Amino acid sequence: MSSLDTLTIKGFKSIQNLDSFKLTNLNIFIGGNGTGKSNMVSFFRMLRSLINGNLGDYVRQNGGISDLLFNGRKTTKKMEFSTRFGIRGYRFKLQPTPKDTCIITNEARYYKYGKSGWWPLGDSDDDTSLLVKEAKSKGRDSEYSEPVYDAISSWQIYHFHDTSETAAMRQYEIIQDNKYLRGNASNIAPYLYRLKEKHTAEYSEIINTVRIVMPFFDEFLLDINEFGEKQKLNLSWKQKGSDYPMQPYHLSDGSIRFICLATSLLQPNPPSTIIIDEPELGLHPAAISIMAELIQDAAKRTQIIVATQSPALIDHCGIEDIIVVNRENGASLFKRLNEDDFKEWLKDYSVGELWTKNVISGGPVYE
Repeated sequence: MSSLDTLTIKGFKSIQNLDSFKLTNLNIFIGGNGTGKSNMVSFFRMLRSLINGNLGDYVRQNGGISDLLFNGRKTTKKMEFSTRFGIRGYRFKLQPTPKDTCIITNEARYYKYGKSGWWPLGDSDDDTSLLVKEAKSKGRDSEYSEPVYDAISSWQIYHFHDTSETAAMRQYEIIQDNKYLRGNASNIAPYLYRLKEKHTAEYSEIINTVRIVMPFFDEFLLDINEFGEKQKLNLSWKQKGSDYPMQPYHLSDGSIRFICLATSLLQPNPPSTIIIDEPELGLHPAAISIMAELIQDAAKRTQIIVATQSPALIDHCGIEDIIVVNRENGASLFKRLNEDDFKEWLKDYSVGELWTKNVISGGPVYE
């Protein structure tokens, strides 16, 4: 599956005009609070919802279409999006309706071969994508739209922020929910069980990586329990020097979050793009260093997009992997860094130090 090469977003939340922005295999978005990093992640959620037929749910959960338009309906009449995946692409507009929902208009797909260009698909009369209908039809033209559909529908967006006592990752889950790791890691135990049974090399790598960050950790105890007619398991584990079965509530917030991060980045068959929001939450600096290595290694196998505020994380990244997000007149601005612009500074300071000192602009902006 192809990764996302270029991206255009116009009129979506705080992103007023992002035109033909280039993405690579590793993209680290960094910026202050409220600059628009989370809105970029939200775009990926929106597009995945559209492709999966859940755009209406996404719009309702985000307060209606008016709350998604840049500065509301009076300022922005519609949203425009364009994506390119190698020789293929997909573009569309979202038009608000009087009921604060939206319809999809001006859909088109791109194909670069011989006579290349954008081929219009038309307007939908609701929030259902014509590209999806064509891809699923298995008709003559589905070969142009199906690869785009497959790429976007495979995206996984991870945000492991909820590690509370009632967090889904700490609960029992049915063993059948193990095909892929869910965005909140609610099925972390069944997924690890699947890896243990079918992908032993990757499972062992996850175990060894967790041991580096948690020296007291020995192994997972992924025992199946009977709940009536259902088989479930949770993230039980064993610590070194003891055979007592520890439970998920014995794991600290940072520990269980790192387990989820390591699993997402070491999964054997990654999606075309992995998006991770705020992976640094609750992690010790040493764990952030290991996580940065995992991110760089994963970027060799698939496309990685990360939204962060962590100087420690970007210290371990190439400067041209970093995209700084700033805010001007209420609009998010995105700029990929160029190493030549910071050569002299990098002789004495790390990338994280340059961001902390605001040499790499990323501090609060008062409008």
